[in-house]
Amino acid sequence: MPIPMRRIEHPGIPAQERIHSAICQVQSFDATLEPGRSLIDSVEIAMGRLGVSSAAMRLSGGSFDCFAYCMPALSKTSDHAVYFSETFRVQGQVSLETASVTYGVRDGQPWLHCHAVWREPDGRRHCGHLLPDQVQVVNEINATGSAVHGAEFAVTPDAETNFSLFMPRVTPSQFVTAGVQTADQTPASYIVRLSPNIDVCCALENFCLEKGIASAVIQGGVGSTVGAVFDDGRSVEPFVTELLIRSGEIRTDADGQPKALIDITMVDYLGSVSEGVLARGQNPVLVTFELVLQPLGA
Repeated sequence: MPIPMRRIEHPGIPAQERIHSAICQVQSFDATLEPGRSLIDSVEIAMGRLGVSSAAMRLSGGSFDCFAYCMPALSKTSDHAVYFSETFRVQGQVSLETASVTYGVRDGQPWLHCHAVWREPDGRRHCGHLLPDQVQVVNEINATGSAVHGAEFAVTPDAETNFSLFMPRVTPSQFVTAGVQTADQTPASYIVRLSPNIDVCCALENFCLEKGIASAVIQGGVGSTVGAVFDDGRSVEPFVTELLIRSGEIRTDADGQPKALIDITMVDYLGSVSEGVLARGQNPVLVTFELVLQPLGA
C-alpha cells in the first residue's frame, strides 16, 4: 500500500493553477561575478552584459565576506505556515562550494533568490538562504546557466502562502514567438514555478508530457520541500526545509515516458544538511520551487 505523501496547510486558499510557467528562449552563459561588490550587484552586472532581466544559474568557487544568511524556520504566527530564521552572520571569508540562483525583478529592480552550500573559516560546511544585498563577493565566482529572453521571474504576492514569491511572466522579446518553437526551429524553454503540495519530480514529468518535451535539463533550481525522501530510502523528517538543485534532468525511459532525476542539497530547520536524489512521488513542495526547464537541443 503506497505511503500517503506529506503535505503542508498554508493560510490562504490554494490557486487552481499549480504549475506556473512562461515560454521563453534561453541563452547559455559562462560568466564571472566580479569581486568587491554585493552578490546582487555582481549578478546584475553580469546579466546586464547579456541584456536580460531574468536567469537561472549555478555558482561555484570563489569566496564571500560580510556573509549573511537565514535558515528555514517554524512560523511564530498564523500568518504563515512556515517562516525564516533570524539573520546569521559569519566573521571572516566563506568559501563557496555551490549555489543555485533565480535572478529576476522585485518592484522593478533586480533581485535574486539564492540557496547555497559553503565552508566557513573554521571548516564547517553549511547550507542556507543567502541575503544577496548583504553578502560581498571577495574572490571571483563562476556563474553558469541560462539567461532568459521573452519572460522573467517577478516577485509577486502569493495569496496561498502569504509570501511574495518569484512568479513567471511573459515579456516582449524578439527572441520568442508565440508558438512552441522559435523561428529557427529551436525548441522553446520555460521558466517554471511549482506550488505547494505537488511532487517535484511528477510535476515536472507531467509538464514535459503536456508540452511535448522528451528530455530536458534543469537550470538553477531553488525551492523547498516538506522534508524529503531520497531514492535510496533515506528520509528527512524535519518538515521545514530549503534546498538547491545540484544537477537535474528529465530523460525518456524505456517506455517512452519522461522521468526526472534531481540531485539536491537541503538544510532543515534544525540545521542538518542532507544530500541525495529525490524519490519520485514523495517530495511535495513546501512553499515554492523555481527553475528553468531547457529542452535538450534548445
